[in-house]
Amino acid sequence: MNLDCRQTSLFRSYRIQWLFWIIVWFFTGTLWAEDGYQLWLRYNKISQPELLSYYREHITEIVIQPAATHRGEQSCPTFKAVQDELQKGLRGLLGKKIRVASSVSKEGAIVVGTSDKSSVVQKLVDASELESVGPEGYIIRSSSWDNRPVIVIAANQPKGALYGAFHFLRLIQTQQPLEKLSIRCKPRIQKRLLNHWDNLNGSVERGYAGKSIWNWKKLPKKVDRRYKDYARANASIGINGTVLNNVNSQAAILTKDYIEKAAVIANVLRPYGIQVYFSIKFTSPMKIGGLSTADPLNPSVRQWWKEKAKEIYQEIPDFGGFLVKAYSEGQPGPQIYGRTHADGANMLAEALSSHGGIVMWRSFVYDISIDSDRAKCGYIEFVPLDGKFASNVLVQAKNGPVDFQPREPFNPLFGAMPKTPLMMELQITQEYTGQGKHLVYQAPQWKEVLDSDTYAKGPGTLAAEIVDGSAENHTISGIAGVSGIGTDRNWMGHHFSQANWYAFGRLAWDPALSSDQIAEEWIRMTWSNESETINVIKKMMDGSWEGCVDYMTPLGLHHLMAAGHHYGPGPDYVNRSRADWSSTYYHKADSGGIGFDRSSKGSNGVSQYAPPLRELWDSPDTCPEKYLLWFHHLPWTHRLSSGKTLWEALQFHHNRGVEYVISMQQMWDSLENKIDRERFKHIKNRLALQLENSRKWRDVCLEYFGRFTDPNASGKGLNDH
Repeated sequence: MNLDCRQTSLFRSYRIQWLFWIIVWFFTGTLWAEDGYQLWLRYNKISQPELLSYYREHITEIVIQPAATHRGEQSCPTFKAVQDELQKGLRGLLGKKIRVASSVSKEGAIVVGTSDKSSVVQKLVDASELESVGPEGYIIRSSSWDNRPVIVIAANQPKGALYGAFHFLRLIQTQQPLEKLSIRCKPRIQKRLLNHWDNLNGSVERGYAGKSIWNWKKLPKKVDRRYKDYARANASIGINGTVLNNVNSQAAILTKDYIEKAAVIANVLRPYGIQVYFSIKFTSPMKIGGLSTADPLNPSVRQWWKEKAKEIYQEIPDFGGFLVKAYSEGQPGPQIYGRTHADGANMLAEALSSHGGIVMWRSFVYDISIDSDRAKCGYIEFVPLDGKFASNVLVQAKNGPVDFQPREPFNPLFGAMPKTPLMMELQITQEYTGQGKHLVYQAPQWKEVLDSDTYAKGPGTLAAEIVDGSAENHTISGIAGVSGIGTDRNWMGHHFSQANWYAFGRLAWDPALSSDQIAEEWIRMTWSNESETINVIKKMMDGSWEGCVDYMTPLGLHHLMAAGHHYGPGPDYVNRSRADWSSTYYHKADSGGIGFDRSSKGSNGVSQYAPPLRELWDSPDTCPEKYLLWFHHLPWTHRLSSGKTLWEALQFHHNRGVEYVISMQQMWDSLENKIDRERFKHIKNRLALQLENSRKWRDVCLEYFGRFTDPNASGKGLNDH
């Protein structure tokens, strides 16, 4: 074929492609369909002419000090990320390119700088005020420079400037005014991490959004674009660390090949202020090191870990440290050598300390030979070790004492170990709340725990203050969220699951934020700034968690899943090998009643909480109904404050949960002409599936529990419509 023929063929090919996209546009109303990939960083052009004009008047140029690129000097990767994000965001939102300058030349300049490099920051922001926001904080202020109105984003370090830039973009995305800005912001919690339960073969344990985003097979040569977009999304909400692999770890993560692969990921994440961490297998010295023991007090073992840490830091200079699941669910720990959790953690802490690394030692252990009540085991094992951990060790405890249930009281470890920094572990991936199939906004669940009064130092000692270190003046603090991220185009499997990733980051930065405020931010950035759309979606989200609790595990019931998975209902499930993996172990339903008796007359689980909580929860007359069957085994005829019997109340809650899903369907349908077609259809289909699942939860549970009530009681759900 000659050149002219090839050109003609190419022209025809391009013409066919353009014709295809014109047809798509004609039938869908949009050339590029929304698929959720951009998360809350969509940066769509502002549609209201007056508002667009307003922002264009207030934003005319971007001034970066120090410059992201500078002749004769090595550029700062983080300031390059700041410049790129501001240019990308403002170009999208304002529909025009905003020039970048090295100094203020006109009104409406956005000046981003650090206290040591920016002449504008040095003059307009008081040094002591800037010092108060620390290394990651920032100040956003309306001011003037040479009689020109400017907006200053000031920080002490580049990562603070990055967080400030994302905050500024969020103001525009949510359509906030720019006059008289005076924002001072810093994180309350230092280590704000995602925990990926990703395996080296690409699978994700308890993941519902495809495979792992870490393509270990193609690393270190091929770097997926998603890594950078992942970093941008995390930085935009203040997440500063990521554990790359599953807590059920494989020793191979510590081999030379995987360290080199992880170093490439670290290089992508570093400009966005994100450190990488490894989950490690405690017996790695035996698995890959050729040693005959992993005893933490053995000198050869201790030296092996020191050498391994040195090897890691040579490749990843800002490596964060180790996360450890030990002596739980088949994972080996120091107890096999007669040692304690503190012995194991301190050995690793010693190896990391000279490099600035930390150890996060999970408290998720439960050996019911210690106590017949699984909920008590972590407390029994860890409280005696308070004060025995090295200074760079944090004990990482799940939010509740059992296992990420739809609702649990707060873990009694929070408030019981004043000499030890405690990280709270939350679960973003919805293992027990419908996975990637149910719309369940988890911020209210997390707020209930974070806002719980532990009474550790008297009234008003909130769990959030234990986590951020302020209650005991700890110098290190942390919080972790089990990631729900995967290779699905929308990252989370369900568009609304993105809200839980967003909410985790915002609460990790500031646990005092309200779930309502976080929801509105996310809705405005992800769906629309139109008031009716905001109100409808917010209403759907606000009650979604309570609705899920209603149709799955009302009144303090928990752990009712079917065999082999954590999704569907199985109140009759009995595990023959382990009693505490059985549903019947937790609800203990019989003809006499239902519930796990953790009162002083039962397992005495209430004793692990400080007074007056233990007294409040010890009596069914004063125990909050949301925890009633968590702490008490009560007869089916027990009267609640509503006047309903316990059996009537269970039926009421299960039915109310189903009704809430129906109401979400109705609310969503009202938005059909306000939401893009692709995402509207996705959510409509998921809500139909959620309704089917919620009815199954209700019907299976009520049919089973109905067997234990009086012969005239009905175990069937009420008619819903």
